[in-house]
Amino acid sequence: MILVLLGPPGAGKGTQAKRLEQRYGLAQLSTGDMLRAAVASGSPLGQQAKEVMDAGRLMPDDIMIDIISERLDRPDPVNGYILDGFPRTRAQAEALDSLLSRKGLKLDRVIELKVDEQALIERITGRFSCKKCGAGYHEQFQPPKVSGVCDVCGGTEFTRRADDTEETVRARLEAYRGQTAPILPYYRERGALSEVDGMADIDDVAAQIEQVLNK
Repeated sequence: MILVLLGPPGAGKGTQAKRLEQRYGLAQLSTGDMLRAAVASGSPLGQQAKEVMDAGRLMPDDIMIDIISERLDRPDPVNGYILDGFPRTRAQAEALDSLLSRKGLKLDRVIELKVDEQALIERITGRFSCKKCGAGYHEQFQPPKVSGVCDVCGGTEFTRRADDTEETVRARLEAYRGQTAPILPYYRERGALSEVDGMADIDDVAAQIEQVLNK
């Protein structure tokens, strides 16, 4: 099984990918992780990627496709993959289809986590975590049981991600609409796209995804 999870930043793709890993034995292929592994390997392809990253340029599609190709050639896992962070554009979607076709594989399902943007902004800007143990909280939806005290470790220092500001989140949502959202019609035309309510409870979202995969 090969899946792609789509949705704007903060939609819960990472959380659901972890659940799919556990439920179906799939491997989450993160573009960031694959790039770092390629660079660390010192291979010719990794050296190419390093030059691009060191120069601060966007990674060319052909290099990213080659890195994904190498990763798919490994024997693990037997049950399939979840692609995280790729594709982001129609050109990348087409290149991915070509790559899978050459390997005798196919993309089984693209799942979009649909969200309400204003509610998503509130969800992201209100989150924070314990500085000591990393336990996650939210000002409105999941505050600590005792204000200012971590439920897990009793720590009293908390931190927020530097990019969890309304201005930054709105910019990321705009980038998603402009760049990634246009690939949705591409997959819809091929009958590969399914939509789930990304604003639902985590367990409900997981149940919706499982229902899609069991069809």
